[in-house]
Amino acid sequence: MPRTVLRISASALTDLERLRHWYAQQDVPEIGERLVSEILERFELLREHPEMGRIVPEFNQPAIRELIHPPFRIVYRREIAGVQLVRVWRSERLLRLPPAESR
Repeated sequence: MPRTVLRISASALTDLERLRHWYAQQDVPEIGERLVSEILERFELLREHPEMGRIVPEFNQPAIRELIHPPFRIVYRREIAGVQLVRVWRSERLLRLPPAESR
């Protein structure tokens, strides 16, 4: 069985960089680095188990799913060719996808 192809959107890369930057500003860059690594490790699990995340309640669409990695939501989209990481947001935020990525 072929492994699922993983892609990361520009918005998710920006989210991860902002996360890393915020913790660096708080003088705990190691926490930001650790969290980014953990989030990417969780995302990597989708290579073998692309359906493991729950459907995002705000959208109720089977293709838009999330993994919870407190305090973050790792939002991804199931695609024919694989999985795309879409956003990484704090759990308490309501989700809105960027217009170009909400299709």
